[in-house]
Amino acid sequence: MIYIIMGVSGCGKSALGAFLSEKLGWPLHEGDHFHPPGNVEKMARGEPLTDQDRLPWLLRLHEVIERARCSRSDALVACSALKRLYRQILLFGSKALDSSSGPDRDVRPPTRPDVCFLFLHGDYDLIQQRMAARRGHYMKADLLRSQFDALEPPSEDENALPLDVSRSMTDMATEVLEHSVLPDLPYLANVVE
Repeated sequence: MIYIIMGVSGCGKSALGAFLSEKLGWPLHEGDHFHPPGNVEKMARGEPLTDQDRLPWLLRLHEVIERARCSRSDALVACSALKRLYRQILLFGSKALDSSSGPDRDVRPPTRPDVCFLFLHGDYDLIQQRMAARRGHYMKADLLRSQFDALEPPSEDENALPLDVSRSMTDMATEVLEHSVLPDLPYLANVVE
């Protein structure tokens, strides 16, 4: 199983990822580490990224996800995945960018059965306070509005579990572990204790 922990900057993707990684023993791939230097510099200047800026980053994360899928490994990936198109790129790579239309068009499913999006969502003011309080991160708090504006919450046809960030880390992790995608792992019942 691969969990892609998604949401706007400052919602707690890295924190939940680290918590789940420790509890499950799964590797965490921190999306911030896959940004090209130009993206990091742009965000540090307070400039929002464009779709074009994000494309190489999303394709690199797609490769990470595909390696885990092909090796049948469990993994956690922290990535904002703000738009449906971005989530499709994470799942299908450059094939998601195929804009051909017609009767022979390859229609991809909205998700893969072995990949689940954990959608961290919450109130703008709460997340903005968290962003303003964190230190040492290149993402400026003033960019949060642009992330909320770009956000397309996962639809019902995407394999996504919404998690309210006003809840405790333990509560969110427990909900993830009890999620229906893990019914074959009975040992997880004791993991968060």
